[in-house]
Amino acid sequence: MNSVTTDSDSAAEYTVERGWRTLAIAGGVVGLIGLLAIALPFVAGISIALVLGGLLVLSGLVHGAHAFTARGWKGSLWQVTLAVVSVIAGLALLVNPVVALVTLTLLLVAYLLVDGVAELAMAVRMADQPGRAAVAVSGVISIVLAGLLWAGFPASAAWAIGLLVGISLFMTGISMAVVAYAGRPVGEADQPATEPRGA
Repeated sequence: MNSVTTDSDSAAEYTVERGWRTLAIAGGVVGLIGLLAIALPFVAGISIALVLGGLLVLSGLVHGAHAFTARGWKGSLWQVTLAVVSVIAGLALLVNPVVALVTLTLLLVAYLLVDGVAELAMAVRMADQPGRAAVAVSGVISIVLAGLLWAGFPASAAWAIGLLVGISLFMTGISMAVVAYAGRPVGEADQPATEPRGA
């Protein structure tokens, strides 16, 4: 009975060798989204601002609905305050997303920095696993891009956000695909060559 439980637990455990195709497809999709953002950086930046504005408005409506349903709660005033601030900030982004790109530049710096540190930490944890170098390079590139943006280069925040997010997404997608390709089963690539010729 214990052996059955152990076998089912090991079968349910995810490994790159079992799920390398899914990881490769996900990496390809992320990479293509990155290329699209690189090709249309201003559109990508505006899209980011609009999505963020919509999320803030939605968050404000959720806070407002919760405050309305919990009117006797001591924190309802705080919920109303959060609702008002979120809706106002969201509408400001939706009304003028170009101006919002300047503010989003700081958020982009934080995103790239966190993304780079996370990928470097992942590379350290990967030890001798395949694809470690690609993950580490992706992390370093994200940190370098964050530093360049913080220093004011490139100067135009209108296209810098879409461009840098696109580069980061593209490198992340490439690293995912490299990890997937390196982690595929060894015999799978040679399978057609090992089939009997006289079959």
